[in-house]
Amino acid sequence: MSAGAPVGADARVGPAAPGPTGSPGLPDTAGRASAFLDLHRGERILVLPNAWDVASARLFEEAGFAAVGTTSAGIAVSAGYPDGERIPRDEMLRAVQRIAASVSVPVSVDLEAGYGRTPDAVADTVRRAIAAGAAGINLEDGSADGAGALSDVALQLEKLAAAREAARSMRVQIVINARTDVYWLEVGDAAGRFGHAVSRANAYRAAGADCVFIPGVTDASTIAGLVREVDGPLNILAGAATPPVGELERLGVRRLSVGSGPIRAALARVRRIAAELLGPGTYGALTDDTIPYAELNRLVGTA
Repeated sequence: MSAGAPVGADARVGPAAPGPTGSPGLPDTAGRASAFLDLHRGERILVLPNAWDVASARLFEEAGFAAVGTTSAGIAVSAGYPDGERIPRDEMLRAVQRIAASVSVPVSVDLEAGYGRTPDAVADTVRRAIAAGAAGINLEDGSADGAGALSDVALQLEKLAAAREAARSMRVQIVINARTDVYWLEVGDAAGRFGHAVSRANAYRAAGADCVFIPGVTDASTIAGLVREVDGPLNILAGAATPPVGELERLGVRRLSVGSGPIRAALARVRRIAAELLGPGTYGALTDDTIPYAELNRLVGTA
């Protein structure tokens, strides 16, 4: 199945297990997870927008995206917390549950470092995410204590294996996207980052990851090298210096995420509105290219 192919009419069939608040009625998570895995196969790139609430997820779905991801930063900030696992896990998962129940496409959930320092704790988080409707998850190896270092490789492999086993126990083949922050955190000497990232990426694949996420890489030659050396689908993060989608696809990248970009762009618009109201007292930023009130109601009313 190509990245632009429809998920199918059965994507909303049947309730799943109760979510973090015990509410039934979630979509067929196992079916969505299978469809989401298919989107990583073949030669087409999967462009995955990152939502932070029901309205943003519905806008991405209506635009035609085959799947939606969540942004940990977006969900946290919209609830009044900084990014970095500061938001309580269950509060984050309640937002995920609302998003997953509102769309008919697979939802991949950014679980950061797994909201736990042990494999058992990460497995519990994964089970709760699946119960909330996650068809895929991100697990990163950045240190959960914010020290700017990477977690121990052996421990990260145990966490990934525990995440896979947790999914198996719920009979859901979720897509595990293993993130390594070698480039994002600028770990070690620049000359050694490529080999370090490849080593971690391939180890994570061997531990059960379906896809590998290496944010912080923007130049085409490095991306092409990673595609050659990483044993599996490669996920890149979009940014101002990132090559266009078509070029990434030609390079062999299989997945592109936008992270917190959309919510930061939306909040920048809010800041422009504030500045204009308090400055010239005009309404251009408030009224230019906005979603009509009736359309906004319809957007979430049909979720």
